[in-house]
Amino acid sequence: MSAPAMGTSKTAHTDSSHKKKKGPGTLATAYLVIYNVVMTAGWLVIAVGLVRAYLARGSYHGLYYSIEKPLKYFQTGINLFTQHLKCFEGIVPSSVVLTGFQVMSRVFLTWAVTHSVREVKLLRDYCLAFIWLKSIFYVLRSSNFHRYTFFFVLYPMGVAGELLTIYAALPYVQKTGLYSITLPNNYNFSFDYHTFLILIMHHVFSKLFPQLYFHMIRQRKKVLGHVEEYSKVE
Repeated sequence: MSAPAMGTSKTAHTDSSHKKKKGPGTLATAYLVIYNVVMTAGWLVIAVGLVRAYLARGSYHGLYYSIEKPLKYFQTGINLFTQHLKCFEGIVPSSVVLTGFQVMSRVFLTWAVTHSVREVKLLRDYCLAFIWLKSIFYVLRSSNFHRYTFFFVLYPMGVAGELLTIYAALPYVQKTGLYSITLPNNYNFSFDYHTFLILIMHHVFSKLFPQLYFHMIRQRKKVLGHVEEYSKVE
């Protein structure tokens, strides 16, 4: 009598595991498809714009201004909205904290560094490397295999581009006192934007990047491992 009970428990366990592995619903799937199409199309437009501007000018200097508007649009509006929506609604298994840091770092780099320090030409040259890598990554991310494989190289290079962009802005920020608040003032409060940027660089390199990178590695094992198991069953 014990054998059937064990078989029944195995069947129940298998059924429950299949239920747990059930993917997102129709609405969530449609949302993810639209999101990936829009982001891929947007970054493809940015990449094509860079290529056309380079062919027209024959130099990479000043290329940033040819894609400045679409870059700000996708880095701010769509990215900020969709990443948080995906995370908070549970459409994809993303960490709220990690996703929030990732999104805010992109928005911060776009407005608080690249937009604010317009006098530093070298800054935009470094930023172009970051934009190129982002464009390649988002075009490739339509395939799970490409997304969770090319990030091994593209993600560290993208982070390096972000850090170099902030680093190039440091001398100008220190010289002009951009966004800094000095004493004395009515609020008895001081803020050094130059020091703040250095702390941001340290935090991204030492804490945020390793967490996000190893999170992507774990996600790769889950996603691609699940695909391999599914193909074996078939």
